[in-house]
Amino acid sequence: MLTLKIDPQTAESVELDAWGGISSAMDGPMETRGSESWRSPDERIGTGIWECDAGRFRAAFTDRGEFIHILSGRMTCTSEDGSVIELGVGDSMTFPVGWSGEWHVHEPLRKLYCEFKSE
Repeated sequence: MLTLKIDPQTAESVELDAWGGISSAMDGPMETRGSESWRSPDERIGTGIWECDAGRFRAAFTDRGEFIHILSGRMTCTSEDGSVIELGVGDSMTFPVGWSGEWHVHEPLRKLYCEFKSE
């Protein structure tokens, strides 16, 4: 899919491509699926739809940040400083460059994303 608009029906129902497993998964394999909808010519910004299986993994935004909007599922994000955020359907959150911690995905999760690179 290469488009700038992602309507709610498409976001919730589009079939996604297999993007492989999460290497930092903590409780066994976690597969991901996705579809990129747009990437800037300089490769610094990208948007799309991403989905993963339930489980826990380490997330480290060392050279990029991400804005997400949850379409289905729920998760708990625990940052390195110990702060805990619960996210569910309809919630949005920004993970700035430098954020790291654990994502505990309680049930399969689908999100819209906008990733942005620091340099």
